[in-house]
Amino acid sequence: MSAPTARPRSGAKPALASDAKTCAICGKPRDQRYDPFCSKRCADVDLHRWLKGSYVIPGGESSQTQRDSEDEE
Repeated sequence: MSAPTARPRSGAKPALASDAKTCAICGKPRDQRYDPFCSKRCADVDLHRWLKGSYVIPGGESSQTQRDSEDEE
């Protein structure tokens, strides 16, 4: 008798090292030149999102901002 072959569970797909290496914008495979993106276009899309304020790093107001608002009153 031969040993049964292992089958993946239904719906499960084999994990590939390349699965973790996808573009942060579109999900295509990354290009080493533009890492973590696949192209210059996706890198530019990300930069534009930062510049227009779509991405925000949470935090409190800085002391400089508080001083400026006190000066206006």
